[in-house]
This record gives sequence, structure tokens and C-alpha cells, in this order.
Amino acid sequence: MPGLIDPAFSRSVIYMCEHSDRGALGLIINKPSDINLKGLFEKVALPLHREDLIETVVFQGGPVQTERGFVLHESLMPGAQPVYASTMTIQGGLEMTTSKDVLEALSTGAGPRKVLVSLGYSAWGEGQLESEISENSWLTVAADMAIIFDAPVAERYDRALLLLGFESWMLSPDAGHA
Repeated sequence: MPGLIDPAFSRSVIYMCEHSDRGALGLIINKPSDINLKGLFEKVALPLHREDLIETVVFQGGPVQTERGFVLHESLMPGAQPVYASTMTIQGGLEMTTSKDVLEALSTGAGPRKVLVSLGYSAWGEGQLESEISENSWLTVAADMAIIFDAPVAERYDRALLLLGFESWMLSPDAGHA
């Protein structure tokens, strides 16, 4: 919401990877870092043989563990066990992998076709996200793969709002409860 002034989360679109009684974990999908995948692969000493990914931006996934990489990607084999070592299966057909084997697969020209790589993640403790939603700090909307993987980064916030039938000018920075 516009009233959220924390620079890490202001105008953020976050894809929620996990939400349970214990808390929530997500990746910001619209805050690019100053590094692209070619630069990231150079830092981890891997070549990148996927021409379609060389200029792809790496995102600031959130303020937690900002030195650690997270790869959000389509499932290679929906319904089967994940292909990569440290992979979380997410309802709806996506996976999030934190192990280097997904980068190694991408390095060789293989791996998932649709990927979003971030450094860091966003997390909330037990009941924290629910409390923030009840305080009107966040709007929630069903995930849209086109926004996550295909929409230009600068348009992701506005496109997510459009899923609710809103445009950003329609939102007030002041919260209220009826």
C-alpha cells in the first residue's frame, strides 16, 4: 500500500513462496539489483551459455540473507519430485531452489526456461504478515505467471494492482477501518 514507507518494501510486489502458521516467505519480484545474471555467474565462477539470460536482472528479493541466491522457476516435472537438491515446491506449478545445481544447469544451457533470480528474501514471523494485512499495509492478489516472468519490471506493481481492478492513483496512503 502507498502508506508503507519502508524502502525495502515500498511499492514492492512479493511472490509468496510459503505461508503457514509458522510465518511467511516471499521474493520481491520488482526491485532489480545492480547486477545481471552474467555478472552473477561470473561471481560464482560459472559460464552462462543461455543467451536469453545474459542480460536478465537479478532481483533484491528482500532484506533477509542478501548474500544468498534464490531461484524462482517453473517446475521441470510438475507433480514429480523436484529435480534440484534444495527445492521448495510451491502450489501452482513453481519451485524455489537455493542450491547451486540449478545455476549449473542454467550454465550449460539447460535448466528451467522461466527463471527469476534474487539475492535475499522477505520473511515474516508467526502471525506478523496477517497483522500487517489487517493494518492495511498490504494488498493480496492471486499470482500471475505473466507478471512474474514476462512483464517489464517497471510495470509489475501496476499490473498486479490491475488484477484487483485498481490503478495506483486510486490508493490512499492513509489506512482506515470501517
